[in-house]
Amino acid sequence: MTQAAPIKTVLEVITATTAFFQKSGVESPRLNIEHLLAHVLKKKRMDLYIEFERPLTEGELAPLRELVRRRAQREPLQHLLGTVEFLGLTLKSDARALIPRPETEQLCELLAAQSKEDACPWRNGRIADVGTGSGCIALALTLALPGAKVTGLDASDDALALANENATRTGLAERVIFSKSDLLSAAEGPFDLIVANLPYIPTGELASLQPEVQRDPRAALDGGADGLDLIRRLLPQAAEKLRNGGTLALELGLDQPAILAAELPAHGFRDAKILKDLQGRDRYLITTHG
Repeated sequence: MTQAAPIKTVLEVITATTAFFQKSGVESPRLNIEHLLAHVLKKKRMDLYIEFERPLTEGELAPLRELVRRRAQREPLQHLLGTVEFLGLTLKSDARALIPRPETEQLCELLAAQSKEDACPWRNGRIADVGTGSGCIALALTLALPGAKVTGLDASDDALALANENATRTGLAERVIFSKSDLLSAAEGPFDLIVANLPYIPTGELASLQPEVQRDPRAALDGGADGLDLIRRLLPQAAEKLRNGGTLALELGLDQPAILAAELPAHGFRDAKILKDLQGRDRYLITTHG
């Protein structure tokens, strides 16, 4: 007679998997298993804390084991869950586009805060999100600025398909447009605000990125020799398609805001402001044209 496998509780699974994830190099190992277990049980993560002694059935453990195996192989948590939270929006997340990052949330928050100023020209104006990817910036600004007309642009058909799916799932499809364009080349100006989180990682640094980040599309990461290839291509296009007094807002990598700020006057930009992210690093460059 075979002996039945011992029953495992919620807390036992969390504890054992946390140790396993630590050995596998997964950041925030306990948070990861809590998210995965809540996903399998179709509960909120915090609900697990009042169910620590609950025994788990084999029907619950089997799909969890597969997710744990994939996460230990450094598949991104957001891809396993299928969604990511971004400024109150639940967006679909998969390998078609860059996973939205907290730094990009902060850029949207900065722009939403600036829009409350009386003289802000783009609160009810035209906004272009260049390299929209999952659509996170375009959708967040559409939600925050009911009077604005937002267009998300991307050269990738896969990314545009994902962005449109996210527009539908967030109920914003009637208020935002997603279009195919190599940067701004196919967009009709003028715009009051152009915002971009374009690839800014130098090609030589791609191999040293975390395994999870390397699951993002290479085209969403590779910024060329110094990381600024696409952004430099954007500058003359943005200068052409911004209204006089319009704003360009960029998310950039380490040391890049100061480098790029020195190049802005040649394209007619002025009053460049370099702003820090939540880790205190220079991350955002906001400038005015004309």
